[in-house]
Amino acid sequence: IGAGPASLTVARDLLPLGYHVVLYDGDPNAGGMMRTQIPKFRLPESVLNEEVDYILNLEPETRFGQSIDSLKALLEEDYDAVFVGSGAPRGRELDIPGRSEAAEHIHIGIDWLSSVSFGHTTKIGRRVIVLGGGNTAMDCCRTSRRLGGEEVHVVVRSGFEEMKASPWEKDDAMGEGIPIHNFLVPLEFVHENGKLTGVRFEKVEAKYDENGRRSLLPTGEASVMMPCDDVLIAVGQENSFPWIERDVGIEFDRWNMPIVDATTMQSTNPKVFFGGDSAFGPKNIIWAVAHG
Repeated sequence: IGAGPASLTVARDLLPLGYHVVLYDGDPNAGGMMRTQIPKFRLPESVLNEEVDYILNLEPETRFGQSIDSLKALLEEDYDAVFVGSGAPRGRELDIPGRSEAAEHIHIGIDWLSSVSFGHTTKIGRRVIVLGGGNTAMDCCRTSRRLGGEEVHVVVRSGFEEMKASPWEKDDAMGEGIPIHNFLVPLEFVHENGKLTGVRFEKVEAKYDENGRRSLLPTGEASVMMPCDDVLIAVGQENSFPWIERDVGIEFDRWNMPIVDATTMQSTNPKVFFGGDSAFGPKNIIWAVAHG
């Protein structure tokens, strides 16, 4: 389920062994979020197609453009095993004052990148604030620059070194004249009659307790107001399994993540396996990239 990196890897490993593999994906082409969220200036479509075709040429059965809305129904088709590689497709929200009133110009980063990829979004306001310090935030700010953002700022609640973005991603963004502001926590989306005019931030600093655990505490300085026309929220991604019925024998933990065997990735339903972001969340892929 899903035709992104995790599922394609499983297909690549199983097909040479003689297994019949069926790949489902709601999008018309394989690649997952590599195709729909990573900007083409960073990952050219020709390169992605070449890599994906190495696996598709092994001839899995492809059912692209077909979303799965019920795991129970899929299990009734009597597959020997089901691998869930649907990623972490839901961007985290930021529920602070002004979010609903100024919603027209406040966008969830991964959804916005997908809209750009499919050609639905072709421009953005002159002044843009990107909230978040991961690779998605770096993709959002650099894409904004290419769609007309003249003044693009990245704002992060943590310090520069603690940002989750890869070092080269931060370097590339700053190399395009995009400043990164650290230790600022968003307090409010400021608006006038529903029109977004800026974001107000609280200055914080890192404090550590005797166990080395970090907390971000207000400095007591005056809040910072940054004007903008659009905001892109890139503060993390979450898993979403509304299509997995809770009576198919799969147990979930308190974070709504599937409980899997650490070695085999098998869930508590012996026919169902999870992998990639579906099993661990985005930190899994970030760790893999960082450690080669």
